[in-house]
Amino acid sequence: MRFYPGRHKHYCGIDLHARTMYVCILDVEGEECLSAD
Repeated sequence: MRFYPGRHKHYCGIDLHARTMYVCILDVEGEECLSAD
């Protein structure tokens, strides 16, 4: 798998393996901006 090396203001992760989706958005410092279940 190839990875995108670019830098952005925010990052988003989605857990696709869970029964309920969980979304988390982080800023550049790694601080959580938004999390939703």
